Amino acid sequence: MSEHLDLVRSIYAEWERGDFSSAEWAGPEIEFVWADGPEPGSHKGQPAMAKAMRDWLSAWADLRQVPEQYRELDRERVVVLHRFTASGKTSGVDLRQMEAEGAAVFHFRGGKVTRIDHYYNRDRALADLGLEE
Repeated sequence: MSEHLDLVRSIYAEWERGDFSSAEWAGPEIEFVWADGPEPGSHKGQPAMAKAMRDWLSAWADLRQVPEQYRELDRERVVVLHRFTASGKTSGVDLRQMEAEGAAVFHFRGGKVTRIDHYYNRDRALADLGLEE
């Protein structure tokens, strides 16, 4: 197993517990991308990533990202197919009742994550990567 895959597994171990507080794994100029969803966009640098995560997390109660599959795409990228679990703080919507299957593509350089592409829609992620589930 590669060091990149090990690192992504350790990140998801925290996210699966609902702990999104660590960014030791991120390069200082990380590009944090919401590829789809309600507010697509890109955020550059650790402070911008932290703000984007806080904004996203503020809408949900007990949010977790549960990994279902890890795939090494090449020496510099790992994709994780995951499921979201949470309930909306305002709406009360329960993501377990929906098809809340997402994906994240981690890009690496020098042992750090330099970019993450987050997808709410797993099929779109797989299509963008030229893969099929």
